[in-house]
Amino acid sequence: MTAETAPVLTARALLLDMDGTLVNSDAVVERCWRRWTERHGLDFDEVIKVVHGRQGYASMAVLLPERPMEENYAENREMLAAETADMEGVVPVPGAAAFLASLEGLPHALVTSADVPLSTGRMAAAGLPLPAVRVTAESVGASKPDPEGFLKGAAELGFDPADCVVFEDSGAGIAAGLAAGMRVVGIGPRAGEYGPTVHVPDLTRVRVEAVAEGGLRLTFG
Repeated sequence: MTAETAPVLTARALLLDMDGTLVNSDAVVERCWRRWTERHGLDFDEVIKVVHGRQGYASMAVLLPERPMEENYAENREMLAAETADMEGVVPVPGAAAFLASLEGLPHALVTSADVPLSTGRMAAAGLPLPAVRVTAESVGASKPDPEGFLKGAAELGFDPADCVVFEDSGAGIAAGLAAGMRVVGIGPRAGEYGPTVHVPDLTRVRVEAVAEGGLRLTFG
């Protein structure tokens, strides 16, 4: 379903992914994962299909399924440090600043596979404010596509999953949102092939307004 044919969505809270949804960090992600790929002798084109949306250790588990998880956790710590130290090319997704400004005072949360230092650094590099409620890598025991992060975000905001709409760009993130029983707005070029409820090219195509009794109305186009 595209923005041109989508109905208006109503919700009570929004759950926002960060990378690819609010922040374009593809340049950094590709630099860091290309180095990792070369170290392990893998095909970068195949690696990059896996890594978006997942925590690093979870991507490594998919790509190197025979390797002990302890090694994945160790290399994930190295990857997070490398990504946090590299903010070159981190920019906002078109429309992100105005979109977040429109959510001021409305129920919303950041639900990201990044940890606190990385999410804080990337949002600052993109010139975007951090939502008051944040679910980061430290907050969950399972990476997307597991729905834990989105379910935790809904709970922290105090709403049922069915009353929440997720904004996501990756296959893993869209799968997590749908598994949580939520509707999903897919953002950007990666999202369309993964079956989101609505797909738009960027956040300039989304409008959010408060309606009666604490509801939110989302329109697209």
